[in-house]
Amino acid sequence: MPRHLRETPTVTCTVMRMGKHADRLFRLATMPLRVTSNTARLIRSVLMADFLSAYALTQTDKLAVVDDHPDGTVHSLTFGQLNNKSNQLANVLLANGVKPGESKVVWCGQNSIGLVLMINAARKLGVTAVPLNYRLSDEEAAYVTDHSDADIVYVDAEFAPMFERIKAELPKVVHYLVFDATVHGGTLPDGMADVDTLIDAASTADPVVPADTEAGATMIYTSGTTGKPKGALRRGSSGAEQAAAMVAFIGYSPDDVYIPTGPLYHSGPGGFMGIAQALGQTVVLQRKFNAEDWLRLVQKYNVTSTFSAPTPIRMICNLSDEVKSKYNVSSMKRMIANAAPWSFALKKMYLAYFPHDSLFEVYGSTELGVNCILRPEDQLRKPGSCGKPAPMVEVKLFDDDGNEITGLGPDNPGELFVKSPSVFADYYKQHDKFLADQKHGYQTVGDIAYLDDEGYVYICDRKKDMIISGGMNIYPAEIESALEHHPDVLEAAVFGVPSEEWGESVHAIVVVREGGAMTAEDVREFSREHLAHYKVPRSVTFMDELPKTGSGKILKRELRAPFWAGRDSKV
Repeated sequence: MPRHLRETPTVTCTVMRMGKHADRLFRLATMPLRVTSNTARLIRSVLMADFLSAYALTQTDKLAVVDDHPDGTVHSLTFGQLNNKSNQLANVLLANGVKPGESKVVWCGQNSIGLVLMINAARKLGVTAVPLNYRLSDEEAAYVTDHSDADIVYVDAEFAPMFERIKAELPKVVHYLVFDATVHGGTLPDGMADVDTLIDAASTADPVVPADTEAGATMIYTSGTTGKPKGALRRGSSGAEQAAAMVAFIGYSPDDVYIPTGPLYHSGPGGFMGIAQALGQTVVLQRKFNAEDWLRLVQKYNVTSTFSAPTPIRMICNLSDEVKSKYNVSSMKRMIANAAPWSFALKKMYLAYFPHDSLFEVYGSTELGVNCILRPEDQLRKPGSCGKPAPMVEVKLFDDDGNEITGLGPDNPGELFVKSPSVFADYYKQHDKFLADQKHGYQTVGDIAYLDDEGYVYICDRKKDMIISGGMNIYPAEIESALEHHPDVLEAAVFGVPSEEWGESVHAIVVVREGGAMTAEDVREFSREHLAHYKVPRSVTFMDELPKTGSGKILKRELRAPFWAGRDSKV
């Protein structure tokens, strides 16, 4: 029995009944405690630190996670099995030197049960989980892994060869644990261990960790404006009260079935899966997105909730009527639109096929969490808005001098700053970057917004250069830095341009050195050698020189303007 459940008979009995009332208990446990109640504190400890152990007792045989492949292969675990496997992995990690509350573990792979095991094992041990985007280049992956100070890499066998290539650049990594090796041929690079074999031999008992160990943290690396990614550190128990309030506001229940429409390394799909598991919901995995197969899974498992960037939903809605008519999507109750703005046209396409009361839109970020929510009844009434501030979130607009903007409407835009319990703790080893994005105790990611007379927020531009393409955050500085390593490139300016398919696509303007010669394909080919493929410019133009301010700063907005002319929003 988990250590938290041994404290008092009252708590044990309460938790044993949790399966029926998990949503109420979750809200109770995460509400701010106005009195010092041992029982409430213990319930909070169970739910936030080891809820999986509790569900293994109260709903042992309920389906917890299923990985259903198009070829008919199905892998699934009940809550009892998921808890046992997660405990086994946690004990393997302990045996390999992981220190509860201290260590950092990089995990990498496509959506799979193997990742779900690691997410739960890391939480149980109180270690910091560092999701790694498997689409990164070798150079990028080496930087993130080394900068995070991880001593364990846990990787899908499909991507083990990448770590074999960069091993020499990772002196701090002690162990490489590879999962799903048999799925990918069974052959492992030298010096890497088959973690599935180790898991099968490990104890299913709860891992032994110090009683005061906090629930595991996460550190998701976001691309940096200076060209290097930054590790956004989020404490394991931070934002619990806000999460509970959002759960109630959106209306989640333990009976929901969640599918992450996007990779789990992304803070959105992964974060909402965390909520699903905390509420005891079933999670349906799709290893790699395919529009029609996604519909098959929604129908087969009566999926009720998901989180999605616009691109996958556009691909689903663009399927032929003949294909779409084969699948019943009436079970969908909570579609969370995010990762990039959904156009008004896409929302209408979605509502023509899915239930009208199912579409929610949230505005947020890896660093700041969920900041605004637009409810279903406002989707067509408030085009262009991302909603009102979410429960327990304060939003303010400031000008460049730090003065608050109180005027309303598009003629009174300002940089959007947020204060809430879910704001991240810090940028790992880059505290100066964290402080640079603060004003009066509020934090920003550089978006420009305005408010209407009903308090609805509209994101209209970005103060910083970030591009969101297909739901992926891309910082031009990374691409510019890479391009300027080419001997024929004098300088480059990179920015986002409108794309019907991706929301924005990457455009590069290049100035070639005197005597040099380059084509657009040369630019793309060089980019592919140094950057993840989604960062490679999709279009390239050349100029003799870039427009600059008197101080020599490139006038990026002047370069962007022709591409966005005639649009209300610049993102």
